[in-house]
Amino acid sequence: MSKAKGKKPQRSGSNVFANFDQQQIQEFKEAFTIIDQDRDGFISEKDLKDMWASLGIVQDDKFCAEMTKVSPGQINFTAFLTFMGEKLADTDPEDVLHNAFACFDVHNTGAINQKIFTNALTQLGDRFSKEEISQMYEVAPMKGDNVDWKRFIKLIKYGGDFEEEA
Repeated sequence: MSKAKGKKPQRSGSNVFANFDQQQIQEFKEAFTIIDQDRDGFISEKDLKDMWASLGIVQDDKFCAEMTKVSPGQINFTAFLTFMGEKLADTDPEDVLHNAFACFDVHNTGAINQKIFTNALTQLGDRFSKEEISQMYEVAPMKGDNVDWKRFIKLIKYGGDFEEEA
């Protein structure tokens, strides 16, 4: 026979806007507006193709179609924010990230030398490609030639850059 169905786990709050602070919502709104090239309030395959083109990258229709399949319907700002919240929730817990980065910060400075960090990312675990390394360094908070890993964790977990801690 069939098993008794239990309650599905509930998310913390059904209002997706409650999961972010005002600054994060504003940053996501700016990103949405950049992607919504025709300014109709929805992200379409054409918007994605045009956005990529504005960055000098030619993407085919198949690639853009795959990107829009993440949503069962049209992608408005609420759907976009929900998707971003799910992606951020899929990251490891902050303490796990902290412990992983701390392994490479042998002097407990809050920074990891770029050469050591690159070596780890290209030779350990899920290896990064040269392109992925380059993309990562475009956004990683740096202190000279070192990655400020505590700020980098905040960027990974919460999607925004955070001022250097005093």
